[in-house]
Amino acid sequence: MLISKIHNNKKIDMTLDILMSAILPVAQKGEEILKLKAATIASDEFSSEWLIGLSNAMNVTMFERNGVGIAAPQVYVSKRVIIVASRPNPRYPDAPEMQPVVMINPEILSFSDETDLGEEGCLSVPDQRGQVARATTIHVKYFTLCGEQIETTFSGFPARIVQHEIDHLDGILFVERL
Repeated sequence: MLISKIHNNKKIDMTLDILMSAILPVAQKGEEILKLKAATIASDEFSSEWLIGLSNAMNVTMFERNGVGIAAPQVYVSKRVIIVASRPNPRYPDAPEMQPVVMINPEILSFSDETDLGEEGCLSVPDQRGQVARATTIHVKYFTLCGEQIETTFSGFPARIVQHEIDHLDGILFVERL
């Protein structure tokens, strides 16, 4: 499977082998891909080698860059895929520990009325951090890599990450919420 993307005005073709082990380039504020609404993953794409490879490469990229979440548009793939993986690291020393969760076509079904102002940063906006108001609890529906539908609730910092990453899928950067 070959995936093509544009990076710095050059077309890059990524094969499955590259996706499985690569630290991918991260799109930066101002790049068009970060302004687009990402495409839905079709049901026949669940469990595909390219989707598994993409999620693996996103995970490696996120961890290597000390992120706690990443969205496919940040790695030049305009698809509705995010990974949420809160853990303490140099960028977020007080983050709670959680296993990485790959979410395909995530959708927030409900938001708590209670909001919290918290500091956010972004791999696509490395030179800026800011205080963003987010719902403290959200109820989310998403699909796993295998196509299993999950409904769950996130609270606190993980809820903040999910909201931040879903914003990326809708072409919104956190700096637009400051």
